[in-house]
Amino acid sequence: MSALRELGVSSYEESAYRTLLVTGPSTAADVATASDVPRGRIYDVLNGLSARRLVRTRSADPKRYVAVEPETAVDRLLAERRDELVTKWTRSLEVADRLRSDLVPQPSRDGHFWPGSLGSDGMLTALRHHARATDERVRMIAGIPYEYARADALRSETDVFFEELAGDIDVDLVCSAGVLEKLADSIPSAAADHAADVRVRGVPDLPLSFDIVDGTTATIEIPHPRTNTDRFGVIGLTDSRIVNRLERQFQQLWDEATPVL
Repeated sequence: MSALRELGVSSYEESAYRTLLVTGPSTAADVATASDVPRGRIYDVLNGLSARRLVRTRSADPKRYVAVEPETAVDRLLAERRDELVTKWTRSLEVADRLRSDLVPQPSRDGHFWPGSLGSDGMLTALRHHARATDERVRMIAGIPYEYARADALRSETDVFFEELAGDIDVDLVCSAGVLEKLADSIPSAAADHAADVRVRGVPDLPLSFDIVDGTTATIEIPHPRTNTDRFGVIGLTDSRIVNRLERQFQQLWDEATPVL
């Protein structure tokens, strides 16, 4: 493939343009004769080159065509290519934004359950969506399976969640001793970067992890049945009776916990 073809010029357009560079001002018939462009296509080809400002026309009878200087032609082709790439890039960004939402794990028809291991791409995407959906307050209990999880997987989820929270969201977090040890550095850092009130308390151990968002929705972590270092998935709940019961459980734990941050 020639360089002109790589810049978006067709084979017939290239043949006509190169012919005009040699012949100088020429009629369409002359260009067709001197190039390999069929007579039935020559006017379409020359009009296309003219529309792209690669050739000029001279008023005469018959009309004559003149190739613009090669340097000018290349600059115009590059500008065309740049604009095409910018348009494609903008379109790709729009598609990527939609895809981030579309890839959030969807609940099955039989219940609100999202499968996903700690730190997986799917769960990080779900966490971003979860954080962005928070309007006022999130209350979190962090114990098993976070307590025995890999520190890097736990930090990745913690960092993503805090990064996506709006600045005016209040966060109350109760952690087991094991979770606090793993997040000794990242929780204070995340809290310092968060504009709203972040309060952390600790207890010796917690057999289950869950969170409550705005007092209306909740998620419960399901530990993996074969290992205590990972989760099997997450259950989402919107039933007000269950959410209220979890709120009461959280408040009891909060009252018993020791302030950390």
